[in-house]
This record gives sequence, C-alpha cells and structure tokens, in this order.
Amino acid sequence: MSPTPPLPVDLSGIRLDPSQGLSRQLYQALRERILDGRLGGRTRLPASRDLAELLGVSRNTVTRAFDQLYAEGYVEGRVGAGTYVADLAGERPAPQPLVPGPAPSAALQRLQQHHLPPPVTGAPRAFRIGVPAFDLFPFETWARLQARFWRKPSPARLGYGDPAGDATLRELVAAYLRSSRGLNCDAAQVVITCGAQQAISLCAQLLVQPGDRVAIENPGYRAAGHALAVAGAELCGVPVDQDGLDTSALGAIDGCRLAYVTPSHQYPSGVTLSLARRLELLEWAERQDGWIIEDDYDGEYRYSGTPLAPLAALDRQGRVLYVGTFCKIAFPALRLGYLVLPPALADAFARRRALDMRHSEIGTQAVMAEFIAAGHFQRHVRRMRQAARARRDALLAHWPQAIPGCAPLPAVDAGLHLCVRVESLARERELVSTARAAGVEMNGLSEYWLESAATPADERAGLVLGFAAVPEAQIVEAIQALRRAWKLE
Repeated sequence: MSPTPPLPVDLSGIRLDPSQGLSRQLYQALRERILDGRLGGRTRLPASRDLAELLGVSRNTVTRAFDQLYAEGYVEGRVGAGTYVADLAGERPAPQPLVPGPAPSAALQRLQQHHLPPPVTGAPRAFRIGVPAFDLFPFETWARLQARFWRKPSPARLGYGDPAGDATLRELVAAYLRSSRGLNCDAAQVVITCGAQQAISLCAQLLVQPGDRVAIENPGYRAAGHALAVAGAELCGVPVDQDGLDTSALGAIDGCRLAYVTPSHQYPSGVTLSLARRLELLEWAERQDGWIIEDDYDGEYRYSGTPLAPLAALDRQGRVLYVGTFCKIAFPALRLGYLVLPPALADAFARRRALDMRHSEIGTQAVMAEFIAAGHFQRHVRRMRQAARARRDALLAHWPQAIPGCAPLPAVDAGLHLCVRVESLARERELVSTARAAGVEMNGLSEYWLESAATPADERAGLVLGFAAVPEAQIVEAIQALRRAWKLE
C-alpha cells in the first residue's frame, strides 16, 4: 500500500469538542485561520476524506463545514484540483490614512457633558435613596393577574398600541388622581411613560429650544437637570429655603419660561412648597406665558393628614405638566409612570413618544390597570404609607442624638427620605466615606448642587438618608454600625 500523501497545510492544531456541533466548530476554526492570515489566499485545503481522518470526525462533518465556507465566499473549488482558500487580499481596501471624523452634533456634545453616574444596583440597604418598601409588594397577586392576562390575551391588544398608553389604564389613572389628589383631569390628558425620567425627558424635548433658560431647584434632582441640559437648556439654579423654591429669585431670571419643581417633597431637602409660594409660582407662569414641570415623585407619602393637593390641582390656566410614577409605590424596576398634560399639549406629547418607542409594553399596563380596578393598588398605597412611617420612626428613634458637626434630624412629614445639615464639606465627606466603608449607603447633600451655584461650599454640606428601603430591624443595625464607624460609642 502506498503511503498517504502529505497534507497541503498543517491543521493538526484544530481541536473539536464532541459535545458541541462538530461541523460548526470546524467551520469557525477554518474561517478564523483564513481571516487572520494563517491560511493565505490560494492555499489548497486537504481533501474532505483526509481532513476527516486527521481530526477523527466523519466526512459529512467536514463536507458541511466546507459547504458553509463555500457559501460565504471563504473558499472556492477548482475542477479536478481540490478546494482552495479564496484570495481575499485583493478584495480588502488598501489601508487609508486616518482622518478626523465628522464633528459630533451639538446635542451629542451636550450629552457627553451631562452624563449621569450609574445607578446604585443590587438589593437595597440602609439608607438607600429613592427606593420604597418593595419587599412588601404583593407579588403573588401581581403574578396571578399577569398569568390571567397572558393566558388568553385579546388579539386587539397584541398589535401596535396607542403611544399615549393603554386606554383603560389612562382612565384609571385619571380617576385615581381625581379622587386621591384632587386633580381635575381626564384620560385624554394622560400619557403613560416608562417611569418619571422618561416623562421629564419628553418635557425637555418638547418644551426646550437650545439656549432657553430653564429654572431648576438648587439643590435639586440632577437627573432632571441633565435631561433639560441635553435638550439645550441653560440651567438656572433657584435657591430653596424652608418654604421651598424662592419664587422672588425665580422672577429675577430674565427670559425664563420653564421651571422644574418638586413641590410636595422637595428633592433632596425634603421641604414642602408653601401655599403662598405655589400661588406665586402659578402667577409667574401666567405672567411669563411659561410652563411648570411638577414632579410629584413620592406625593402619596404624607404622614400628617392627607396627601397635599398637587400644584396642578391649583392650575386654572393650563400651565402645569404633572409627572407621576408607580415606581415609588410598587418597585423601581416596574418602569411605569405617567404625565398629566394641559389638553393643548396631550396629542403632541403622544406623537413625540411614538417616535421614541412607539408604545409601552402592553402586558404591564394591562396588569396595572387590573391591579387598580380590583382595589389592590389603593390597599397597597395604604400599606406602603404605614410601612414608610414605621421605618421613618425607627430612624428618628435610634439616630444618635449628638454627632459632632452634624445638625439634629429634622421633622419628617412626607416622602421617603430626609436631609440633615452638616457644618462643612470636609465633615460631610468624612461622614459619608466612613459610613460607606462600614457598609451603610449614604449620599452627601453637596452632590445635588449645580456646579455653578454661588452658595459657599460649606453651606452645601449635609447628609441625605432614605429610610423606606429596608425594615426597621435593618435600620437599627445600620445605625449601630454608624455609631461604631463614627466612634460615637
């Protein structure tokens, strides 16, 4: 018997895993060698029988791999002469000298200047901000309603939906706001959004022209400021005192026709906008022919009396765009919120939203609608309010009475967080860094100010503490950890 002729190329380094698709692995291995130059153009490949014998696989495995390489143009056949690697070098463009690409658009440049820090992820810990007691959410009820919807969904709800949101959910949101918040609105004014942040971004996209002056609270919710700045706004920080936004300072800003506010529970200071200031703010909007974005992110949480009527409930001129969210009652990952708009703006906002994402996922909307209609939502709101009050009380009862350089805790009548002042920026950073090293989440008040703020650095210092994220026992444990870390024992 004559000896087997030598193979044209050495492919002995190929290793195939028998537990995976052999032909696919062989195809990928050969393609990789062709692309990185180990198998140069016009190189003859082994006959399928020889390669199969070398690799210990069937001839069909090799044939299928070759067929895929043929189909994609990596190899070519020559009649009577075997299989050859295609000459790809001639098809690749010659290297070109690097030239600067096009300049980024102004919008892209603004986005690069106003990037947000990544959100805090993972299971909540004391004292995470902006997180409700979602450990109390009735997930079994939600799962049952969701299974019922998806078991036999109506064909009418499986196509493209209304960009303004599910009609039933919008009706129920309007009814809830009328009864619980005193907000006179109907479903035609409601646009369902993916949380409050998308609602704020929509307002920025439709109400801001590049160069417009926009008033925001200072300190305030930085993510809202970023959304407005990316739309081209010139941000004008307005001071906040014990009565909320300083409306006299707002009135002194020339050419400003848009203001973003958190009147029910100012973020992050926790103060409530007084009735006198609310009326002055509405008068400002009418006088300037302007708009007010009211972010009522945690308005359901009121611990003294009933929740305050929103600013939008006092609006008689159609100047207020009301932002609400389910995420502070259910859980943040739900990503479900809403806008209540002046009638003249509702259609434009729905059409603009359709350009971004056409419409929200229908299942979550339908399940939330049933959750509200069956009374589960209202019961859950009451339960969450009671839980947040109990967790607030645990923080107030166990917080150290005398922390050097730190003011006493304020009274807390609303919301999911509180703010305590600190004597200096250096002391704030020391307290925050020591707390974080001890495994306790804590934010410094200085993080919420505009960089251009005229307020001296030491007057911006403080601690912002969320108190609703974890049960009372974990709050007590966290405070004990702080006592040790801050050397208060």
